[in-house]
Amino acid sequence: MSSRFGTQDLLACYRRGVFPMADSRDDPNLFLVDPDMRGILPLDAFHIPRRLKRTVIKDPFRVTADTAFTRVMEFCGEETDGRESTWINSAILNLYSALHREGHAHSIECWDGDKLVGGLYGVSVGGAFFGESMFSRATDASKIALVHLAARLIAGGYTLLDAQFHNPHLEQFGLIEIPRAEFKARLRAALLVEANFYSGVGSVSSDGGSSSIIGSSDDAVLRSGSFTGSVAVQRITQTS
Repeated sequence: MSSRFGTQDLLACYRRGVFPMADSRDDPNLFLVDPDMRGILPLDAFHIPRRLKRTVIKDPFRVTADTAFTRVMEFCGEETDGRESTWINSAILNLYSALHREGHAHSIECWDGDKLVGGLYGVSVGGAFFGESMFSRATDASKIALVHLAARLIAGGYTLLDAQFHNPHLEQFGLIEIPRAEFKARLRAALLVEANFYSGVGSVSSDGGSSSIIGSSDDAVLRSGSFTGSVAVQRITQTS
């Protein structure tokens, strides 16, 4: 891949349904991936396991959005006991950080006090969100981040949540695999949707109906991801 590959080239790849990876952290080269089978998390059938649902509602972490994007990427790329290699090299880190600054890549963070203990990041194009990677340094932190992401996407009008590959860890959330052609058909439809990562997050009444919706003037609040775990769960269960 050319060294002049930039953010617009990256967005064009996502619109075609392909994405870049590297063989390792130390390999400066990138290559494009176009899987035969694609893992997706249907937003209209997103499942929260019962135990996790109780945990999310308790709000064990402070959850934010887009407050530590590059740090989330760095933590996703760290070697751990269960992950001794990573595909997140410096080229990917720099490229996606630039994409974030342009407003096309987002992160969800989980905090224990001032300590970042979990999170995920991905790319937003139209009504599609492409999940890239997640990390966890505390029990359930990455899972809670995923639940908050799904709730935010549902509230913002997204129609496609791409998980790229089959992952047994994601089966509990309703992951399905679909052929490349079907994925690209769903992607074409999603690209026509004008979704907003920051809109539609508000409070939910105790009977499950919407009681108030935060408007565009509250974008700073939405960027902080200040809605509660209870609201996140209700947003998802209203849809699924």
